[in-house]
Amino acid sequence: MLRRSLPLILAATLSLGACATRGTDGELASTPGDPLEPINRDILDANLAVDDAVLRPVALGYREVVPEFARTGIRNALDNISEPRILANNLLQGRFLDAGHTTMRFFFNSTVGLGGLFDVATDFGIARRTGDFGQTLYSWGLDDGPYLMLPLAGPSNTRDTVGMVADGFMNPISWLLPFEANVARTVVGGIDLREQNIEGLDQLRSGSLDFYARLRSVWQQRRNAELGRVGDTGDRIDVLEDPGAQ
Repeated sequence: MLRRSLPLILAATLSLGACATRGTDGELASTPGDPLEPINRDILDANLAVDDAVLRPVALGYREVVPEFARTGIRNALDNISEPRILANNLLQGRFLDAGHTTMRFFFNSTVGLGGLFDVATDFGIARRTGDFGQTLYSWGLDDGPYLMLPLAGPSNTRDTVGMVADGFMNPISWLLPFEANVARTVVGGIDLREQNIEGLDQLRSGSLDFYARLRSVWQQRRNAELGRVGDTGDRIDVLEDPGAQ
């Protein structure tokens, strides 16, 4: 469960039954927009088991062994490698100003920033833009589709899952790297991402009466913000609100 799992919460209006009610046969009934909820909950349970046994301990070890400045450099380099993918999606969405910013970021960070180890572009006032193929498909009018809990990857939906697969083929840097290097980049990126979210996910998990419902709500509001679908609350984020506690 990575950075898309943080940090926006949608206040629910009902009790836990609104997030996951039970039918007359006692089986878990799905929530609107989440028809695969029983399966999704099983996948989340499996994800949490893997996280407890492997991912969180590895992330803690990574934090303990690798100094903060080195972790920041690794994170910057990984972000820099993804800039061509962001650029491609900026162009596909017709966001040409963002595409220009992304191009400048990649140029400055790859040269002055020593291959992206230093995020000099941000220091120059060129903020990082977003851009993924799920976002592109949304801009083309494709609906979200059902909510999905993916093994290891965490919350998503059918449109964004297709987009995630497509993004894997859109970055030309990935074509130039050997298979082993791409695997290593993915593994290191996942460990670094898990390290960044240790406290946040711990708080979310320990403070939720229904972690599945809360995580779904967090992810959906974050994704809405990324797509520009911010509701009446504007950009306000309240990660302390628990749908299960209503």
